Amino acid sequence: MACDTGVKEIKENVQQEEIVAENKTIKGNNMSSTLVNRKMPEFKMEAYDAKTGHYTEVTSKDYEGKWAVVCFYPADFTFVCPTEIAAMNAKKDEFDELGVHILAVSTDTKFSHKRFVETEPLLKGLQLTMGADPKGDTTRAFGVMIEEAGLALRGRFLFNPEGICVAQEVQAPMVGRNVNEFLRQVRAWQHATKTGEVCPAGWVPGGKTLPVNTDSEKMTGRVGDYITIEEITK
Repeated sequence: MACDTGVKEIKENVQQEEIVAENKTIKGNNMSSTLVNRKMPEFKMEAYDAKTGHYTEVTSKDYEGKWAVVCFYPADFTFVCPTEIAAMNAKKDEFDELGVHILAVSTDTKFSHKRFVETEPLLKGLQLTMGADPKGDTTRAFGVMIEEAGLALRGRFLFNPEGICVAQEVQAPMVGRNVNEFLRQVRAWQHATKTGEVCPAGWVPGGKTLPVNTDSEKMTGRVGDYITIEEITK
């Protein structure tokens, strides 16, 4: 079926020649069009642990066997970025309950991260780890580097415990992302992974799923017999 219930790793590297940042088109080099169904790129970088107030190091190995989100943002001391970081932090208890580990990354240094957290009111009480990628190696590996600016696009990548990317969202810098929608997606992915069922549009816990693992033949071309428009848009 088109809606496969499994997640299979793919290895080929697809290139994308142009990206949109701010209000102009910028040519990019060696940018992957998607990480979905691919392994988490290997990385190692310095970081600032806002919870402890200490500098540390993070690597891709730290997230092996775990649900993890790597969330890129353009820069410290900007406008939309602190709202996104604060929103993720405000929901950290819910991510913790789901066993999801969060890493925020920009091309700033660890020293910039520390000062940013100390001065931005929205980041008071921040509990997240902030990866420092000033050379852009990790940002490029994830395919979200804006070469002309030396900054990252807003890229958010969800990895399952096998290290496979199951969802990504990449946006130009002007508009922030929705943490509640992302939490919904995490819950849906965890449910689908556990049960082998698939989640329709807008699925939330307790909502109706599509049991293609048992009724795929019966459901083919007749999904409307199982679920209504009202159920997927409420």
